[in-house]
Amino acid sequence: MSGGQTVVTRPDETVERALALSKADGCVVIAEETSAANLRWAGNALTTNGETRGRRVTVVATVAGTEGTASGTVSRSGVTVDRLEDLVRAAEAAARDAGPAEDARPLLGASGGPDGGFTEAPAQTSIGVFADFAPELGAAFGRAREADRLLYGFASHQLTSSYVGTSAGLRRRHDQPTGHVELNAKSGDLTRSAWGGTPTRDFRDVDLAALDADLTERLSWATRTIDLPAGRYETLLPPSAVADLMVYMYWQSGARDAHEGRTVFSKPGGGTRVGDRLTDLPLTLFSDPNHPGLESAPFTIAHASSDTASVFDNGLPLERTNWVTDGVLTALGTNRHTAELTGLAVAPEIDNLILDAPAGGRTLAEMVASTERGLLLTCLWYIREVDPQTLLLTGLTRDGVYLVEGGEVVGAVNNFRFNESPVDVLGRAVEAGRTERTYPREWGDWFTRAAMPALRVRDFNMSSPSRAQ
Repeated sequence: MSGGQTVVTRPDETVERALALSKADGCVVIAEETSAANLRWAGNALTTNGETRGRRVTVVATVAGTEGTASGTVSRSGVTVDRLEDLVRAAEAAARDAGPAEDARPLLGASGGPDGGFTEAPAQTSIGVFADFAPELGAAFGRAREADRLLYGFASHQLTSSYVGTSAGLRRRHDQPTGHVELNAKSGDLTRSAWGGTPTRDFRDVDLAALDADLTERLSWATRTIDLPAGRYETLLPPSAVADLMVYMYWQSGARDAHEGRTVFSKPGGGTRVGDRLTDLPLTLFSDPNHPGLESAPFTIAHASSDTASVFDNGLPLERTNWVTDGVLTALGTNRHTAELTGLAVAPEIDNLILDAPAGGRTLAEMVASTERGLLLTCLWYIREVDPQTLLLTGLTRDGVYLVEGGEVVGAVNNFRFNESPVDVLGRAVEAGRTERTYPREWGDWFTRAAMPALRVRDFNMSSPSRAQ
């Protein structure tokens, strides 16, 4: 008991109770239990650590009317048993007040396949997930002190158990671990900085010593500084920077907007660019809920409707989708409704993204060694859209831009503002390195499951020098 209110002990019970309380023509309930743990450090010392717990319940009510089916969605945190009926009634009221939903489709029922352990207790993480990582972090602090370096950063791990049920009989459950490390190394006088990050599911695969060694090397490169003007440079984009560009392109690749002429994927004169070649390199951009190390929910979990997801599609099975195949655009994001609207296959959003380069791609270090003259970036940040019709983006470089001459890094240069479209970047890419798991620095708060190669890009547009440090 807590303040006279009984907390529902398991999310599956919440789903069943809410469905039983529903008086709507149809109902979807999503109950999510999240636990999280984190470490933070600054100046070679751990500063904070902690654990949190949270619960959210989403109810989607559908009401049939003479003009079509309407839906109402309400989400609340910390819902207790005696507050659950209020939530259900609020969703029903929202549905009655709404007009017909254009994405209305029959709710999905039982598939007969595995339910993911629907009646089992939710999974949880704790500070214990850092049992092996924390000693490695302490060792890194020691190395940094001896070398007059300072380490800053944080490590985060979250585990969300999602339970989805419908009044049509569907019951599905998925456990999603999400973790990452960000490490920032600075010289003792704070004049030089380098950044690295890596995603992880459980922290057992984080090689902190290798990450620290890479940052140490980058700090050494920055002992010499060179001023460069704005211009177009051959540029080596590391996997993190490639991920930030590709993730944003993925977010903007909805079929409906393209079909209606509003995006870079719209075909002049009508329709979409599906079938067009985007790059001469044999690159394949895909999402796969079963991709090793980047596993994500194998079915749709939609708290709201969009052009690529629909509350009516909750529980829809997901499988590998190739967005670009051997350089050719082959799919755009759809839900069941927008697939019918555009004449394309059903291709809902999936929570990972992989850019697959041909086997035998070189490492970033090997790509540097074959560069006559060009720039090597660390990462991108403060990315903003300028023009949706071309997907032109602007943003800044950060924590290390280096000049490469004769196959060697000869020093650090000033930061730049860039103006580029991810689609144009693909079109001007002349080499792809080895695909590896990476952490998109700009979008890491929303999207962590990515694997990308480094790309060598001709004439990358550094539009102006930046004073950002």
